[in-house]
Amino acid sequence: MANINLSTPIQQISGIGVIFQKKLKKLGIQTVRDVFYHFPHRYEDFSNIISISKVKLNKTVCVQGKILEIKNKRTWKKKMFLTQSIIQDNTGAIKVIWFRQPYLVRALKKGDNVCLAGKIVLGDDGAYISNPAYEKISILDARQNSISNLTHTGRIVSVYPETEGLSSRWLRYVIKSLLVKLSRDIQDILPLKIIQENNLLSIQQAVWQIHFPNSIALAKKAQERFSFEKLFLIELAVLTARMQLDKEKAAPILMDIDLVKKFVKSLSFKLTDSQRKSAWQILKDLEKTKPMNRLLEGDVGSGKTIVALIAALTTIKAGYQVALMAPTEILAKQHFQEVANRFRDFNINIGFLTGKQDKFISKKIKGETIEISKEKLLEKTKKSEIDILIGTHSLIQDQVKFGNLGLVILDEQHRFGVKQRANLVQPDKTQKQFNKLNKKNIPHLLSMTATPIPRTLALTIYGDLDLSLIKQLPKGRKKIITKIVTPLDRQNTYNFIRKQAKKKRQIFVICPKIEAQNSKLKTQNNISKEKKEKDIISSWADVKAVKEEYEKLSKQVFPELRLAMLHGKMTPKEKEKIMKDFKNQKFDILVSTSVIEVGIDVPNATVMFIEGAERFGLAQLHQFRGRVGRSKYQSFCFLSTDSFSSKTNKRLKALISSADGFSLAEKDLEIRGPGDFSGMRQWGIPDLTMNSLKDIFLVEKTRAAAQKILNQDPKLKTYPLLKKSLQKFQERIHLE
Repeated sequence: MANINLSTPIQQISGIGVIFQKKLKKLGIQTVRDVFYHFPHRYEDFSNIISISKVKLNKTVCVQGKILEIKNKRTWKKKMFLTQSIIQDNTGAIKVIWFRQPYLVRALKKGDNVCLAGKIVLGDDGAYISNPAYEKISILDARQNSISNLTHTGRIVSVYPETEGLSSRWLRYVIKSLLVKLSRDIQDILPLKIIQENNLLSIQQAVWQIHFPNSIALAKKAQERFSFEKLFLIELAVLTARMQLDKEKAAPILMDIDLVKKFVKSLSFKLTDSQRKSAWQILKDLEKTKPMNRLLEGDVGSGKTIVALIAALTTIKAGYQVALMAPTEILAKQHFQEVANRFRDFNINIGFLTGKQDKFISKKIKGETIEISKEKLLEKTKKSEIDILIGTHSLIQDQVKFGNLGLVILDEQHRFGVKQRANLVQPDKTQKQFNKLNKKNIPHLLSMTATPIPRTLALTIYGDLDLSLIKQLPKGRKKIITKIVTPLDRQNTYNFIRKQAKKKRQIFVICPKIEAQNSKLKTQNNISKEKKEKDIISSWADVKAVKEEYEKLSKQVFPELRLAMLHGKMTPKEKEKIMKDFKNQKFDILVSTSVIEVGIDVPNATVMFIEGAERFGLAQLHQFRGRVGRSKYQSFCFLSTDSFSSKTNKRLKALISSADGFSLAEKDLEIRGPGDFSGMRQWGIPDLTMNSLKDIFLVEKTRAAAQKILNQDPKLKTYPLLKKSLQKFQERIHLE
């Protein structure tokens, strides 16, 4: 291993052949540094070495002894190799059996001293140690065999995320040999003062103790150190983005109280107190000369769009343009229709752009929708003749240029994918993308989400956003009755659905999310390609599931009812027609994938039936449930599951006991973890750090430390290593 360092590619490390290089790359390991940062996901405690005479049945033990004999034996029934041995210490002897490891007779010989860790089980001819971890030792003296000399037994032993043909034992061997040579080369990016003030291990201590801990307590200290480091970088990135945004200039958009009153009066309902408060916060932000960067959080059906339209109308009447971007064509079209309806009496030009459909509503031809070429729509947008342009991510393509953009509204911003969500850490990037002409000012940014964000996530990945919360639902909404449906309950539930259909009510049936099994996210360099491949495979599996469910329900269960199906592989026109027909009550039941999760509004629908409910997160299930309960009729949500695990029970019962999306978000974070909750696995952030996001104390501590450093040294001039690590981290999470 001559002349290697932390940046050395694994293919240049002696002893790691081509086959193992490929396996390591499957785990995202490409350099020596990556090897060190491949952390254990659990530990086994083999530190208590006992004499053979003290072993007990069904207990996992660690013993040391001399091999008296070792041989392979082939069983006739299962045609399987057993490696049998007898070891002895000064208190007795015991049989040892390894299964399907015939090569051990070459690694271990009669007369070898060994340390073994495994479970004591009872066989036909007495007790034996089953399939133990093993390690050769020089002498049979536990006092002499210190933990520093042991790797796989006789200590706290690391167990790693593995891949086929690459075991934790092999990883421990490689990691230890590299650490012995290079651990002193690992430089600490954290300032010494931060380490001391937060009682953290140094980087060299931490890297040894996380892989080869002297105790469980030290393993936890090492985990805390690395969790702190990664959270610290996240907080630095977020706070740096906020500082950068505060330096930017935006056009102040003055509040027009009379205009707002006129708009509110045109509504057929009264605003809730939460809506009024949120609208006021947004309008006050728009008056500032620095860009607004606000996240509007509201539960399903809480009326976020109306609040956003108050801001949009104010911006337009002040002489600026608005861009409203939605993650799907269905939702973008729905926004287009709602904006056209709400702004009917306000003399406004509205454009619609999705890449497949281009439309325009002119204030000269009041309320009439005109099909228009993309070129003409883009030209009108550039000349500021479009007051509000609504669409999907097509709005941020290079050819779309605004003449005088004042406000960007992102609906369901967490659904845009990693690259588009880079604005969560550096929001001004998205704002600048929207503002390609006006170099002096960048537009204000309002993000909306119906997925309430737990406090720990709000302080980290969303920490640079100002938050507005809509916690009230419109008056008159009845609580949705939610029930778990087991296989035994299914027929009764079908009968109930049939009765609802006879009352002229409508039903959603959601098919479970199918994950692709033959494609995994591997290395960071291939993440976009492989994620795309996985998404394609998954989405086709989802389509198959919908088609099968549709066939079953229409032919076997509800042959007398009118059914339709909806999935993501349909064209926008097909989706639009089905949703329009369903809303117009031409169908009784809509069988769909999760494409209906966001934004679908069918007031006559009173039943949400979710197949394979255990496959969805609480936040997503709550979103599905929010598609019903939008009228005066009592609505129902049925959670169908074949899983009886305690985790599934805990999650689904949480949904039954709470209708509050904010408390459910906290529960979802607690049960599933932030990786599943917010899509952070796509950021390349380790599970260790993501689990730490549940710890509000640690999150607040890292945020305070990051703020303190930036207050003293905003550009990190005195911390070059930290600055370099931050830049690399930002590049990695942006994938740009």
